[in-house]
Amino acid sequence: MLPRSLSPIFALLIALTGAISDTLAAQQAEPLVIAHRGASAYLPEHTLEAKALAYGMRPDYIEQDLVLSKDNRLIVMHDITLDNVTDVAKQFPDRARENGHFYTIDFTLKELKQLRVSEAFKRSGQTVEQKYPGRFPLWKSSFQLSTFEEELELIQGLNQSLGYDIGIYPEIKKPWFHHREGRDIARRTLEVLQRYGYRNAAQKVFLQSFDPEELQRIDRELMPDMGMDLPLVQLIAETSWGEKQVEREGFLVNYSYDWIREPGGLAKVAGYADAIGPWAVMLVRKGDSGLQASALREEARRLGLPVHAYTFRADTLPENLEGIEGFDDLLALFINQLAVEGLFTDHPDRVRAFIDRQREAAALADH
Repeated sequence: MLPRSLSPIFALLIALTGAISDTLAAQQAEPLVIAHRGASAYLPEHTLEAKALAYGMRPDYIEQDLVLSKDNRLIVMHDITLDNVTDVAKQFPDRARENGHFYTIDFTLKELKQLRVSEAFKRSGQTVEQKYPGRFPLWKSSFQLSTFEEELELIQGLNQSLGYDIGIYPEIKKPWFHHREGRDIARRTLEVLQRYGYRNAAQKVFLQSFDPEELQRIDRELMPDMGMDLPLVQLIAETSWGEKQVEREGFLVNYSYDWIREPGGLAKVAGYADAIGPWAVMLVRKGDSGLQASALREEARRLGLPVHAYTFRADTLPENLEGIEGFDDLLALFINQLAVEGLFTDHPDRVRAFIDRQREAAALADH
């Protein structure tokens, strides 16, 4: 049975759910729409409600970020800390580590279920500000953290009851951190995926991570041992973000992603991954005649390595992209000119609508 708290969403979900294209040629030509943290432009990210709403917007895949709890349960949330989407500081004020942060891995599932989830926020001294103004208001309604299993059961249940085949797109968050805590989040993720029937690409699943070494371990050690063959996606970050850290002379320093964009880098990635997930602006350069494909985009195309770019937000457009005045301009650049194979978006409804309009216009032109 679906959680009772989802019932207000389902009238809207059914209203939004439309026919999925049954034209194979059109499907092959169109990029994948990946609901980034669910319908996160409209409801608090990674809540089951946001995933149910996203489902009704007809994405091809719905994303799950995964971290581990104290009792080794996979929790669907973007960060390894609870600080900026929950009321953990109010509920458990004495449980922060020395750096002042509250880590998911320090709490049991029972404790995590006591937390109230809100739209993402940021702190400046004593001031709390909504991260994306204009989205769902802070601390309204009632939302909880969910486990990976709960979300898989929701998506599989909707696939059965509505007759669609929307896939999943889990990300293993910061394996390096979990290893330092004595945990193997990659193995745990594969165990849950296998238990729910995800063993290879036939089940509509991608598994992503920012950690090249962990993806190679998954590809060459863990999946062969478990009889699995999931498509893997190498996410690409700016080194300054600290998505992965490594120890150097007793200190943690940011792992460098520069090698991926150097000559021969993507060829190495293609040896263990089936696609790449770069920050969208990495795919663009300014040329004499305007915005053009970057060397990274051209090399991925040459290698036949699909590109699933992140993150497309209608309310936060990338800076310094000349000529991009609105969300449709941005989508036209990446879909029509750069021809990316997938887009992570907080607004899956708007990306789907853009693709549908283009298909309809092409059909009219053919007649």
